Amino acid sequence: MKTPIRKGKVYLMGAGPGNPELLTVRAMQILKSAEVVLHDHLVPQEILDLIPAWTQVRNVGKRCGQAGISQDQIHALLIAAAREGKQVVRLKGGDPLLFGRVGEEMETLARAGVEFEVIPGVTSAMGAAAAAKIPLTDRRYASKLIFLSHHTAGNVSPEWDDVVLRDATYAVYMPGKNYSAIATKLMEGGLDAATPCAIVANATQADQQIHRTTLQELALEERLPAPSLLIIGEVARPLPPPQEEKDDFGWETPAKTTEVVLDLGETRKEEEIIG
Repeated sequence: MKTPIRKGKVYLMGAGPGNPELLTVRAMQILKSAEVVLHDHLVPQEILDLIPAWTQVRNVGKRCGQAGISQDQIHALLIAAAREGKQVVRLKGGDPLLFGRVGEEMETLARAGVEFEVIPGVTSAMGAAAAAKIPLTDRRYASKLIFLSHHTAGNVSPEWDDVVLRDATYAVYMPGKNYSAIATKLMEGGLDAATPCAIVANATQADQQIHRTTLQELALEERLPAPSLLIIGEVARPLPPPQEEKDDFGWETPAKTTEVVLDLGETRKEEEIIG
């Protein structure tokens, strides 16, 4: 009796913003059974430690523009491993569908006839906003959320001439070291120099850093380590201090209201809870 041929599959997976506890349940399940993992450079070691010891693991990431392995070589590795019948994970930081090369990988796998699945992750913008307690689309200040990359890749250079909107929040991925260039572009486009900004590095991780400033002062800020994300918009202003009727940050203080007593209904009987 012939042994059935195993069918390989590639999982294009998001590792989330860095904290292993923010991996999706689906991602955890697949990682535990993966036979090959090809990961980006910035995937934290705490997440890599979740991969079984018997799994083949290789760093295929690119660091500071220096590629240890080309994108075509990554494609070849994915296809070869899948054709050997292996379960393959292409592990990326954040969500794989935002500012990565997943589009190229999906097209290549499709042409090669290799089955693949995209496993979404908590994108870096959401992780950074949560860490800095920033409501990205506070209805009082922002009706739009714009994802931008300050990194030049392939044939597409970052052009921001058509994105300056005053009722928007900007989430700038890979802001790099030249914050002043970002500030200049947005102010030249008409954004107020006093617009609040927050730079978040290593969001959701133990060594995360959060710096708050304004668009005008952005160029003076210390360059934070990668991975970092820059949030620009009125929503990035600091939250007001507790028990203050007025604050210096521009947040509206709710008017005093009469005390409200919540009626949560009758307590359920024990048999209702059990049943």
